[in-house]
Amino acid sequence: MNADIIIKGVVVLKLRPVLSILAFFSLYNILVYYIGWNVWIWGSTFFHWEHPILFSLIVAVIAYSYILGRLSKGLSFLSIIGSYWFAVVQYVLLLLPICNLTVFLLKWSPLSEEAAIIWTGNVTLFIFLLLMALGTFNAYSPVIRSYEISIPKRGNHHKELKIAVASDMHFGKLSGRAHASRLVKTVERIKPDLILLPGDIIDDDPKQFVRKQMGGILKRMRAPLGIYGVLGNHEYYGREIPAFLEEMKKLDIHILLDEVWKVGDSFYILGRKDRTDSKRKSIKDLAENLDHNLPIIAMDHQPTQLQEAEESGIDLILSGHTHRGQMMPNHLITKRMFELDWGYLQKNSLHAIVSSGFGFWGPPIRIGSRSEVVEIKISFLQEDKV
Repeated sequence: MNADIIIKGVVVLKLRPVLSILAFFSLYNILVYYIGWNVWIWGSTFFHWEHPILFSLIVAVIAYSYILGRLSKGLSFLSIIGSYWFAVVQYVLLLLPICNLTVFLLKWSPLSEEAAIIWTGNVTLFIFLLLMALGTFNAYSPVIRSYEISIPKRGNHHKELKIAVASDMHFGKLSGRAHASRLVKTVERIKPDLILLPGDIIDDDPKQFVRKQMGGILKRMRAPLGIYGVLGNHEYYGREIPAFLEEMKKLDIHILLDEVWKVGDSFYILGRKDRTDSKRKSIKDLAENLDHNLPIIAMDHQPTQLQEAEESGIDLILSGHTHRGQMMPNHLITKRMFELDWGYLQKNSLHAIVSSGFGFWGPPIRIGSRSEVVEIKISFLQEDKV
């Protein structure tokens, strides 16, 4: 009897992931059908579309284009279509229930059903295209977000420090050479002493980065005290970290792998591996043997351990990862997930700053967020006040 129970338990455990995947794709297919059905009703009414089977095939290819593009190098262009499809799904699913309700209510108006479908569909399409245009502008038109903080420690050779911070560039197919040039030009406007890159510099693997020769563009970034970065989760997803590190080395970008770098006997830069790496060191272990009379600036891609950073004597911690949800109302989710999902927070002596990121994941669309480079002006304790 006990053996039967154990066997059944093992079978259930093995089937659970399969059942979860089946449930996900079943729900996804229902949503795709709902979107496709609405588009077909509007298109067949307004444009008198025919050939529903052909239309269904086109919708199916688009709906699975991201997966198809990732599976085949010859179909990689489909992954770009699939990236945009993520934005289509999110906002169309928000708009369509309103659209359906409007058509239903218009049954009691003087408009014919055909006119109600056409006009409601046209207005919905206009709103959707307006959102996409606004989102594209926000994604490709970065701003400088400035913060001024004071750290009551001596900076020795530095009374003040100006830092440019850029995270989540996701350089690859859609965040390409033009966006890399925007980063360089934006950083040049700041004229920083130091440049920090808290993870997700590339989108998964460095192949697109290398093929598009984006390194030659980033090579133009300059800062007297150097450029430092850390790994983000997407560097791990690509499973090409050695190749990525080699590319960064060519650009004089120092990627800190659970390391601490002392800059000019003035302050420390502490860089953590991403939490994707279960074997990474803790902030406490990295910081415990440091001279805590000097300022300690940390980079941790995901802002999940602010409390530990505060208790470990970190003065400033910089993160990204959240994108501030990238497309509203996703920011409501990130606000629940993280103590600080965007902006600035002070926890006693710790200053925490989370960037919404310079690039984007998936579609080059930002609604309710903006591509940004963070400018931080730090003032240290003056020597004559010690």
